[in-house]
Amino acid sequence: MFDQLELDDDLIHAVADLGYKEPTSIQSLVIPEAMNGKDILASAPTGTGKTAAFLLPACQFLLDYPRRQPGSTRILILTPTRELALQIFEQAKAISKYVPHIACGVITGGINYGTDRDLLEKNLDILVATPGRLFEHIEKESFDCRDIECLILDEADRMLDMGFSPVVNQIAAEARWRKQTMLFSATLEGSGIARFSDELLNEPVELEADSSRKEKGIIHQWIHLADDAIHKLDLLTHILSSQVETAIVFVKTRERLATLVGQLQSVDIDCCWLQGEMPQDKRNEAMERFRTGDVKILIATDVAARGIDVDNISHVINYDMPRTADVYVHRIGRTGRAGNKGTAISIVEAHDIGIVPKIERYTEQVLKRRIIAELRPANKEAKPPTKKKVSNKTKKAVIKAKRTAKIKKRKNKGRGKKAPS
Repeated sequence: MFDQLELDDDLIHAVADLGYKEPTSIQSLVIPEAMNGKDILASAPTGTGKTAAFLLPACQFLLDYPRRQPGSTRILILTPTRELALQIFEQAKAISKYVPHIACGVITGGINYGTDRDLLEKNLDILVATPGRLFEHIEKESFDCRDIECLILDEADRMLDMGFSPVVNQIAAEARWRKQTMLFSATLEGSGIARFSDELLNEPVELEADSSRKEKGIIHQWIHLADDAIHKLDLLTHILSSQVETAIVFVKTRERLATLVGQLQSVDIDCCWLQGEMPQDKRNEAMERFRTGDVKILIATDVAARGIDVDNISHVINYDMPRTADVYVHRIGRTGRAGNKGTAISIVEAHDIGIVPKIERYTEQVLKRRIIAELRPANKEAKPPTKKKVSNKTKKAVIKAKRTAKIKKRKNKGRGKKAPS
């Protein structure tokens, strides 16, 4: 129970309001070590209460050591995307709502600089920020890092993927007087995270939490085979009209997104969408409509969907298949969270069939083929492309040809040389 973690009653009250009855595995591991002031290197699957795992000890620190005089930010949380920053900010406010003297703020790209400056002039206790925008303020000397006591990096693996490593290192160097650093990642594997950890953390406690059975959702996965683009759209509209409570539909490109939104709206299926280079106010508006349930369907590209963290998504639909199996896993991980059941449906045309066996090998799970009676495919399932085996006779011929070419090359070089006079 949370009261066994030595948290303040006001924080326990707020956590209960958020629906947590007992700590998740990552919270049980991180909170005691973080409250002891240790640097943390932690990984946990999404949807397991990771955000509260670092916000609770941060808020407890602010309660134990209240600000003695006006000053700048004390807890800095860096996260790779705007949406994720806004979600963490909202959760920080929810966790600290019974502690009025804890002030929270958020700055991200796409917001007016004047708004940022007004915020940064306040006595903020917790600031959530995207690295690029924060570093612009550091360079302009509109943000002072000297009061930062704890630096928290969320989704560090994605920060690396998005090329934020140099900027994060510079921000960390500016905050060199801090007492504690916590780094959270979906995985601790790979040289990038190891190097990041070595550069930023001081003798960290390494914590890795698997989802418990309660935290793990069951994701039912299957595919529908589509004969062509028209059949594919018919399958999608049927699924969205008859099976879905809330859904994210993934497409490959902005152009595909624009086309699909128009097609769905033409048959009275209401949806909102996220695409790259979308104005921040429009992104916020779309996410708010989706999160509040005003609209049940969100269309997104992989890039635009980074940072989406919405509970109770019933379906993820791959209208366009991802390029790789790990992107597939990342997509479907947005459903079946916090012990809930979820459904992942892929609508597959013949030209996309090659990725299916790769996903099955990667996930160690067979994707069932399902048929909607009135939309039964006319064609049989296409066979995945295979590499043609080269016969031994052909291999020998190629080797012989290469040797012959080398010998000719040597002879030609020899002819071109003049004898010494």
